[in-house]
Amino acid sequence: MSASGGIAAKKIRRVVKPASRPASPATSLIDPVDSQPPRWGWIVVARKELADHLRGARALVLFIALALAAAIPLYFASTRIRDAAPAATGAPAVFLALFTLGSTDFPILRVNAFVGIVAPLLGIAFGFDAVNRERTERTLPRLLAQPIHRDDVINGKFAAGLAMISLALVAMTVLIAGFGLFRLGLVPTSGEIVRIGVWVGITILYVAFWLALGTFLSVVFRRAATAALVGFSLWLIVTIFGGLITSLIGGLVASTSSATTIDAALRAAQIQQLISRLLPSQLYQEASIVVLDPSVTRLSVPLTAGQLDQAQQQIPTLLSLDQSLLLAWPQLVALVGITVVLFAFAYIRFLRQEVRA
Repeated sequence: MSASGGIAAKKIRRVVKPASRPASPATSLIDPVDSQPPRWGWIVVARKELADHLRGARALVLFIALALAAAIPLYFASTRIRDAAPAATGAPAVFLALFTLGSTDFPILRVNAFVGIVAPLLGIAFGFDAVNRERTERTLPRLLAQPIHRDDVINGKFAAGLAMISLALVAMTVLIAGFGLFRLGLVPTSGEIVRIGVWVGITILYVAFWLALGTFLSVVFRRAATAALVGFSLWLIVTIFGGLITSLIGGLVASTSSATTIDAALRAAQIQQLISRLLPSQLYQEASIVVLDPSVTRLSVPLTAGQLDQAQQQIPTLLSLDQSLLLAWPQLVALVGITVVLFAFAYIRFLRQEVRA
């Protein structure tokens, strides 16, 4: 074989690689290994939703509404603190009175009570259109076409709403504390700061229930207007008329009993309290007043007349934080339970829905 023939044979046996095509933007950015759904995909969704919330006008309106809701009872609380300043000098838990004192004519005008009425609007406002807005704008199929798990969508939206609510409540608490510190000259102790922080956490937990309710309504109803109407109606029934309804039921139960003894009256009061504790607003009010007022040592109605006498003869004392939390533990567990159950309903319903419908 000649030298030229050997060179030709080598060229024939050589494997010629195909010409490489320029990679498209999609293939150059997404590697086959990296295109798998990320483990923490809900963080990506939550980050995007939180950025939208911060840039939107809804957050500004709700911040202003929450600030006004805190400013109204704060005015009455500061007035009463100024009037009682000479007698309250050196008294314990004076700084906490900013959150527990209010108008003498309208007991509802306290910071903790007023926030318990207005703050649920934050949860409903950030949850009623979390999913159905994506359906209306027809962006839900495109969102789920991304390399994320399906449950990352609802988890991320819930986390973003909860982060926005937490930011609003923390900002409101800082404003109230700053007012008491610079305008009234009240210096909080470390124990009072911890109690206020625990109260903020309880308030976030309470509003998380309403956020879970709004998310559930956004999954069930396809129109945001319907979900908003149902959500605000439930808020009105529970927070505004809930106490009136439970009082009427307790009065009916008490009227059916012919006995007029103290034990019969206590049983009627216990039934009324049991019915009222079915409302999340009542659970929140009891937990918040225990945390913010260390002098509260009892929440339940005495079972017998003997226990009532013992409660009246009890020497006033201040509970430590762990004792207050132990007293409010059933209410906190109930709030956590109903929030988890309600969000689980929304979670399961969303996973079973048809995306293209």
